[in-house]
Amino acid sequence: MLTTLAAILEVAVEYEHIERNPAKGKRRRLRVSRPRRTYLDRAEQIDALLTAAGALDAAGRTASWRRALLAVLVFAGPRIGEALELRWRDVDLANGRLRIRGTKTDAAERTVELLPILRDELATYAAGRRERGPDDRVFTSSRGGRVSESNVRNRALGPAVEKANVALAARQAEPIPDGLTPHSLRRTFASLLVALGRDPAVVMRQMGHTTPHMTLGIYTQAMDWADGEREALNVLVRGESLGASGNGELSDRVLVKHDGESRDRRLGTSEGVFR
Repeated sequence: MLTTLAAILEVAVEYEHIERNPAKGKRRRLRVSRPRRTYLDRAEQIDALLTAAGALDAAGRTASWRRALLAVLVFAGPRIGEALELRWRDVDLANGRLRIRGTKTDAAERTVELLPILRDELATYAAGRRERGPDDRVFTSSRGGRVSESNVRNRALGPAVEKANVALAARQAEPIPDGLTPHSLRRTFASLLVALGRDPAVVMRQMGHTTPHMTLGIYTQAMDWADGEREALNVLVRGESLGASGNGELSDRVLVKHDGESRDRRLGTSEGVFR
């Protein structure tokens, strides 16, 4: 508003209707506090969110998309509109790639490397979908239509956060922060890639940004490294469930789900992902 007013009054100065432009100058602008950008900074929070979304899917009467969609937002980082426009031809499970057809810039159209956990999530989700033609949307409503952004917030993310926080509180873990949005999960993906040691140029391409400033200055946050967080993130990205105790440490065994079957696996070391 001040910029527009200053432009109008500048013309008034030129026509000598006023002596000076009272709307011009940096001191005319009031300082405002920017809202805190939310994201998930602990593996336990991410795991709890996906587990809660899966529980909501299981309680539904029809095949649901909650867990798979939230997994895509966390581990591939698309904008919500990009995620909802994904087609099955964009999902290359054999080669571990996800094509995102961006709309904002040329760089927004990109190919994202599927992390092991997301590859497993999408494989499980695909196995339960009857309609998987190349041109069919990956995430659809019960009638086969496009899922709306409001449905994602009201039927998936909001209830999943609520349910996850109940589980986190039961084991005295840090809750998911207030105000989490689908875009918060995009920030989480950028921060996760940085935590995994990916080169900033790679992170920039995976995010669909045109400059590294946008990636490093806005979207990458400091992941929480307390209580063995590096190992926890490594376990999570490998596609294994976290076995967390009340003090936030990983248990010696985790339950691994793959293709609908469950089995125990001993935790390995974090070499190969974190150096």
